[in-house]
Amino acid sequence: MAEVTVLLQGYYLPDPPVRACASIVLVRDGALKILVDPGALPEPGALASRLAEAGVSVDDVGVVFLTHTHVDHCRSLGLFPTARVLDAWGWWEGDTWCAYDGQLSPDTEVIETPGHSDDGLTLLVQTAQGRIAICGDVFFAEMPVETRDLFAVNQTRLAASRRAVLAAADFVIPGHGPMFAVSR
Repeated sequence: MAEVTVLLQGYYLPDPPVRACASIVLVRDGALKILVDPGALPEPGALASRLAEAGVSVDDVGVVFLTHTHVDHCRSLGLFPTARVLDAWGWWEGDTWCAYDGQLSPDTEVIETPGHSDDGLTLLVQTAQGRIAICGDVFFAEMPVETRDLFAVNQTRLAASRRAVLAAADFVIPGHGPMFAVSR
């Protein structure tokens, strides 16, 4: 089964000056190391340090998965020049793009979760603890499905995406808060 490690719990601090960084998550599925949302850290070396603490080097990361392309989720993408990148458009290697071709790894599933942005994706990861949804800003933190997102491009689609995530997962890692258990 895959293992999930939150390298950095995301934050959003609205008081000027506004500061934001996405939750940065490492997924180990067999030999494959997937980094979800490399974030926007004030010190780029901090991400390499957090990876090292988890026993992983920047070069060990085989895939960078982007839940969406807002800068607070992807600014540090350049730290991984040899990794394949998967976003809503598909696979990127250097300047080469091709359509997404199915399953990312044996214990993961990608679902489309638009609403906060048009390019929203969620990575579902099967672990020994249950199924974990790493969903970017589908949820900023634990909140009711109908909570208004001031940054959303479509509130109705966002609510549907939130319901889909809650139906598919046992735990949710939101874009800017701590992991929470899904109550049924």
